[in-house]
Amino acid sequence: MNAPNLIAHLPESVGLHGISRSFGTSVALHDITLSIKRGEIVGLIGRSGAGKSTLIRILNGLDKPQSGQVVISGQDITDLDEQALQPIRRRIGMIFQHFNLLSAKTVAENVALPLKIAGQRPEQRRKRVLELLDLVGLADKAHAYPAQLSGGQKQRVGIARALAPDPVLLLSDEATSALDPETTGAILDLLARVNRDLGLTVLMITHEIEVVRQIAHRVVVLDGGRVVEQGPVARVLASPQTEITRALVRGLSPSLPADLAAQIQPQGAQAVLRVDVYGASARLPILSQISDITGHPARLLHGGLNDVQGEPYGRMFIALGTHDAAKLAQVIAALTPISVGLEVLGYVASDV
Repeated sequence: MNAPNLIAHLPESVGLHGISRSFGTSVALHDITLSIKRGEIVGLIGRSGAGKSTLIRILNGLDKPQSGQVVISGQDITDLDEQALQPIRRRIGMIFQHFNLLSAKTVAENVALPLKIAGQRPEQRRKRVLELLDLVGLADKAHAYPAQLSGGQKQRVGIARALAPDPVLLLSDEATSALDPETTGAILDLLARVNRDLGLTVLMITHEIEVVRQIAHRVVVLDGGRVVEQGPVARVLASPQTEITRALVRGLSPSLPADLAAQIQPQGAQAVLRVDVYGASARLPILSQISDITGHPARLLHGGLNDVQGEPYGRMFIALGTHDAAKLAQVIAALTPISVGLEVLGYVASDV
C-alpha cells in the first residue's frame, strides 16, 4: 500500500476550514478548506501572489483570518491571544528560503536558540543540539559560524533549529529555491527522512513542481487565493484539471515532439491517441490491449511511465495501426475506464 493511502487513516494534524483574508480590496485567501493528516508531506504550490505567504502567517499565528477556523493538532488557534499562542507557535517549525541564521552565533547556538527561549536548562539544550546536528549530518560543525558554511549546510542548520522544540508541524517556505539542484536533492532527502523517521507533518510551500514531485504525498494548487486543485502528486501530474496546474506541471509531462506533431492530420492511415494513466492502470499492458481490439500492432510514438512515492503515472502517445472508426470507438470504450485522460489527436501516415 502506498504512503498516501496509509496516511488517509491517520488523524488530522492541520485543519483550515473556510479561511478568508483580505487586505483592503485585495483578496489574499478566499474560503480555503484544507486538511493535512499527521505524518503527511503536502506540497502547496502556486505562482507569486497566489496567497502562499498569507497562508503561512495564518498557520503560525502571525496573522488572523477574517473568517474561518485554524486547527493545529486538535486545538482551535483562530482566536487565541498572543500569550496563548506562544506555546503552540513553538511547536510549529519554520524553514526559510534564506536560512535566517544569526551570523554572530555558532551553529550550536543557532540550533539551541528556540530551546533557550523556551527556558530549557543548558545541559538539556546541549544534549538536544548534539542529537539534532548528528541527525542533519553536521556534528563536526557545532562551533562553526554561518559564514563558514555552504548554502546546503546553512539549510541543514535551519532544519535542525526548526526541529529543536519537537514540532508537530514543519513549515518549509521555499526552502530549496536558493540552492543548486544537487544540494536541493540532498535537502529534500533529509526532509523525507525526517518525515519518515520522526513521523513529522510537513507542509512545503514552493513554486517548483519538481520539489513537490520528489517527496510530497499530496499537492495543493493555490491560485488567486483559492485552492483550485488538490490530490495525490502522481494523479495531478498525470492529469492536471486546471490551466494553472497544467502550466505548473508542463515541464514534467511529456508532449508530442514538434516533428511528430507536425505530421498529425485530420485524415490518415493510423489514429493517434494521447492516453494519461495513474496508479494500477499504469501497469496494464495497454499496447497489447489495443492490438487485440484492432488486430494491428499498436506503437508507442512518445511518452512513457514515471513514479512518485511508489505510485506510477504516465502519458503515452500511441498509433493504433488503423484508421477504422469502429475499431477506434472500441479502443476508446476500453481505455476510458482505466485512464485519467484520453484524447484522439488525429491521424498519421503508416510509416511514421
